Amino acid sequence: MSTAREIVNEEKIQDLSKNTNTSVKALNTRLEVRALVDNAAKKIAPVWPLETFIACNPLQGFEAETFEQAIAKGGFRRKEFPRNRALENVNLHMIKWCGGFFDAGQGVIEMPHRDKGFYFGFLKLASFDKTLHQNKKEVKQWLLNLPESAEEAITLCLKKLQVPKEKAEEFITQTFLHLPGWAGFVKWKTHWQNSTAGDKQPVTLTDFLAVRLVITCLLCPEAAQEKKNEEDGSLVQEVLEHLKENEKNYEQALLQTILPEVKRLAVRTQRAEAQLVFCIDVRSEPIRRAIEKLGNYQTLGFAGFFGLPIRVQEFESGKMKDCCPVLLKPRYRIDEKPSAANASSIEKYQQGREIKSSLSKIYQELKYNVATPFALAETLGAWCGLKMLFQSLAPSFTRQTSKTLNHYFTPKIQTEPSFELDETDLAHGIALSEQIDYAETVLRLMGLTSDFAKLIILCGHGSTTANNPYASALDCGACGGNHGGMNAKLLAAILNKTDVRRALEDKGIHIPLDTVFYGALHNTTTDTIEIYNLKTSKVIYPTLLNQLLADLEEARSNNNLERCRKLNSTNAAKDIRRRSQDWSETRPEWGLARNAAFIVAPRTLTKNINLDGRCFLHSYDWQQDPEGTYLETILTAPMVVAQWINTQYLFSTLDNVAYGSGSKITHNVTGKIGIMQGNGSDLMHGLPLQSVMSSDESPYHQPQRLLALVYAPQEVVSNIIQRQAILKTLFLNQWVHLVLIDPSNGLAYKLNETGNWILAN
Repeated sequence: MSTAREIVNEEKIQDLSKNTNTSVKALNTRLEVRALVDNAAKKIAPVWPLETFIACNPLQGFEAETFEQAIAKGGFRRKEFPRNRALENVNLHMIKWCGGFFDAGQGVIEMPHRDKGFYFGFLKLASFDKTLHQNKKEVKQWLLNLPESAEEAITLCLKKLQVPKEKAEEFITQTFLHLPGWAGFVKWKTHWQNSTAGDKQPVTLTDFLAVRLVITCLLCPEAAQEKKNEEDGSLVQEVLEHLKENEKNYEQALLQTILPEVKRLAVRTQRAEAQLVFCIDVRSEPIRRAIEKLGNYQTLGFAGFFGLPIRVQEFESGKMKDCCPVLLKPRYRIDEKPSAANASSIEKYQQGREIKSSLSKIYQELKYNVATPFALAETLGAWCGLKMLFQSLAPSFTRQTSKTLNHYFTPKIQTEPSFELDETDLAHGIALSEQIDYAETVLRLMGLTSDFAKLIILCGHGSTTANNPYASALDCGACGGNHGGMNAKLLAAILNKTDVRRALEDKGIHIPLDTVFYGALHNTTTDTIEIYNLKTSKVIYPTLLNQLLADLEEARSNNNLERCRKLNSTNAAKDIRRRSQDWSETRPEWGLARNAAFIVAPRTLTKNINLDGRCFLHSYDWQQDPEGTYLETILTAPMVVAQWINTQYLFSTLDNVAYGSGSKITHNVTGKIGIMQGNGSDLMHGLPLQSVMSSDESPYHQPQRLLALVYAPQEVVSNIIQRQAILKTLFLNQWVHLVLIDPSNGLAYKLNETGNWILAN
């Protein structure tokens, strides 16, 4: 017979077992919901914020399917279907909550509870939103009784909406697609954002979905019964026919000009006076062509981050920026520091910066404070109006005056990267052994292992525009939407080091003692090229350097004439510079519009051809890469980025409403993170109308899929494709067309959708 104590203990064990089983069951349910949400979100492409706006394929989630299948499911619409007012109301409420939660400094009053998460903040505040519960006690009580777990809330809402279990994933996918911009931004924060500190606005896709479903339950309870709009497919067929015609014509024209050059390929015998390494960006091709015409110069192409996955702390702004492709994670922190030669100006610069920072902070507080904007307008209105007048009528004069005043208070400081290891903080710097490895890899990837010139200029690139929320879209995508100047400086400093050169000598790469590397920045809006630190370091070849600077200026002037013809301008000298300074200019440059091909080959193959600024040019010498190791890196990294760029321009042109961001004229910046159309819309996730269209009706960008053209042996390329799943996906599903020129016979072969090589027409 059991004692009383034994009975009590047995009951406790049973209760504990019951609680444990309940906890395990709840945990399993949460994990199942998270997996369901993650699978459903695969159809959503990430959306980067304005500060580092990166090109991305808006149909990235459909890349596992063929291109034709993807665009059939991607939302092209010919008919105007009846509007669902209830779902539109849900969208407006989600936009309101997202705008408040993700605000990055535009709003004066922060949304409460942001540090606890999106769903948590919504849970605590939703009952105060009368537009949600309309003062109905039972609805308000339902809001107050919502589960604290986002996963449990999703389960509850799916039941309330009567979504069958077998259709839950499809329903969630469609729910995300109602606002793909905001959902994509959440996906960026959860899957792509690199953050050194804790996220001040923690959010998950599960949080986002939970909030959306709660609002849907209240405002559109019949959402699960919403019928899908069906199309007859004729529009997709029209799009495909148009694309294929463009692609066929371009491919034939390109091969007709390149194939004859194969027979004329020759080894360079004369040492170049200078070699300039540009980013593979299509905007580099015209300026490279212009420079090569002016002297004994050789240009090469390489991804603009120059192979260095770094996080940079800027000297001027103090901000941390990831200066590497989003496909990579930064491995090193590099601090930008003033050069020693600027010692006399540092104190004045710092004092001026503190004054400017204080004035700017005061102005922002007065401007956005609830009580002071009107007084501020009365006080500074006349001065601001005068400034606007000058900015509109004389933008170049206004910009130059502002620059002069700025340099008076904060003298221009030459900076350099600090990349030596810090023993007190191992997160800083790059070890010598790693510097050597990166130097070797970069040189071998671009095929520059011999015949070094006296001057080698590493040109990062960036853009200069005024009043342009999409400015980072014109900067270097390989540098995470930032300028590439710091990466160029860093690699130049590494390659100038005696220890690095000595180690490279042991690896079979001899850099002559008289070779000097310089970092530089190519401004893609004006085509000016600034070579860094000429005044802070001893110039070994003054005559040669002065001649190069003069030729760079002439190349800029010549290229501006070509650029003006595309911009329908008549005065190259004035108009190009004005576009970079005019605050009302909607089209400062064409960016990467009309991009069409990614060419992996020696520069000698394309040097004598006018590629019209339509090709990404990556230098590569197959003879130095018998196993295809470096070619594999090129095809799986830079080419993938080029494909993202190509598809963003492609879809922004085909359907600017669904995949672009509409006209800049009606843009509104929201929360300093993105663009909305008007005062309430989805977060725009593509390119503006002005970036791809010459008018509302006439496209400037020619829609077509990327053509990858590789000069390498067929067997090597085939082996690479077999090893890389991403290449099988892109090539066999026809997201990218691959054409190979085999060095053994000089013939061109095209890879078809079955993975076989056929002779290109």
